[in-house]
Amino acid sequence: MTRLTLAAACAALTTLIAAPAFAGEPVVAKLAQPVAQPVKFIAGGAMFNCEADACVARAAISQTFSTDTCKAVAAKVGPVAAFTSTRAMDDARLSACNSVALARAAGSQLATK
Repeated sequence: MTRLTLAAACAALTTLIAAPAFAGEPVVAKLAQPVAQPVKFIAGGAMFNCEADACVARAAISQTFSTDTCKAVAAKVGPVAAFTSTRAMDDARLSACNSVALARAAGSQLATK
């Protein structure tokens, strides 16, 4: 019985150590254009609060810092200039993130013509 308890404790400790370092750290989306008024929404399992030119998820989980979450933010509030936690999202992933906002803007321009 002691071996099972020890094995379970070791497995739990390994899971905690292997968890991404940015889990629980704030995730910040720096916006290309400021929002007109404060906006709140859930993306990537966290609540984002947007004011001026930044959206912040203070209670982020490991899945919050992802391209999919960045795309959800861009779809809600427009292009993202930077997406950071303990590190910054690279240019290729940031470009993929903004593809949603750019496609939406192009569709809006076509609709007005």
